[in-house]
Amino acid sequence: MGVSGCGKSTLGALLADALQCRFLEGDDYHSNAAIEKMRGGEPLDDADRWPWIDRLGDATSRAVAEKGVAVTACSALRRSYRDRLRATIRYPVRLILLENSRQRLIERLSTRSGHFMPLGLLDSQLATLERPLADEDALRLVSEEPAMRLRDRALAELPRPQRPE
Repeated sequence: MGVSGCGKSTLGALLADALQCRFLEGDDYHSNAAIEKMRGGEPLDDADRWPWIDRLGDATSRAVAEKGVAVTACSALRRSYRDRLRATIRYPVRLILLENSRQRLIERLSTRSGHFMPLGLLDSQLATLERPLADEDALRLVSEEPAMRLRDRALAELPRPQRPE
């Protein structure tokens, strides 16, 4: 979880590969209308987000039921969104918050091509972000480190998944 440009997709894909499970990219579950809204520089509101969270949570739940584990990348900026994801997934969820400085995020977003999320929405995401509290048991990583090192740190901190027999 984290704002755009923090490295969610990169780390998520690496974790899924290491865990030999499905990787779900949250952006793939946005409606076309929501993507066009963001592409136009307009931040999403809760009416845009709830159906997206439900679609992503359902897909994650199915992936976990199939393999015992899945890795999902999504912003999950507010506690209420994370709570809804947990309820929809119906399996234990462990969060990883990727953080970085605003300047570094700007650098990353400025060099990213082919993505609908414009740089102009970064500040609205940073303003919306509610960092997980202690009761959410989130692992916090600064995404300034190389992606492979972040993957190794996450694997060392996360419980090993129990795969179905």
